[in-house]
Amino acid sequence: MDTTLIFEACVETLEDALIAEKRGANRIELCSALDQDGLTPSPELTLQCIQNLSIPVMAMVRPRGGNFVYTEDEIQLMEAEIVYFKESGVAGVVFGLLTDDGAVDVENTRRLANLAAPLEITFHKAIDYSNDILKSFQELNAIDGITRVLTSGGMDTAWNGRHILKQMQDLPGRQIKIIAAGKVLPENRTQIAEFTGATELHGKRIV
Repeated sequence: MDTTLIFEACVETLEDALIAEKRGANRIELCSALDQDGLTPSPELTLQCIQNLSIPVMAMVRPRGGNFVYTEDEIQLMEAEIVYFKESGVAGVVFGLLTDDGAVDVENTRRLANLAAPLEITFHKAIDYSNDILKSFQELNAIDGITRVLTSGGMDTAWNGRHILKQMQDLPGRQIKIIAAGKVLPENRTQIAEFTGATELHGKRIV
């Protein structure tokens, strides 16, 4: 396997972002409210990070905590956030949408992906709450513009989901990258990468 691993650190302050970069993070996922698994960061924080970091910043687009089934008003708010992030100079955006019945909201995911282009796009751990994670992954593979999927294989940690992550990694015709997430630490990140084949890993304490 490719031995060049990418470590994406999940942060909610400029201080944490700078520490992560110093410790060897290759990329930042910038959020607010990590106690709610990450919401959209403020414009001020986003600009501070872009100006002070030399590594790419991926900005979370998530207007509220709770589930990933969004109203039309919420989707329009997400669109406004994406427009702002495109103008601000982030490397990409991170979002995830599901339907009432637990499938990927393909229509609105495509809508946001089209708007976000040509930024990089990560579909986040909403996939882990879908009814059929492998089917969801196949559907995301068919949406233009999706760059990566952030997932723990539907389990509580990346290691516990490693068999599903490997299946996703080995999907025939896979176009999008997998970012293994869920309690990924310096002590286990290489082991997770070697088992699953994923070369990108994500965590709050990954570095």
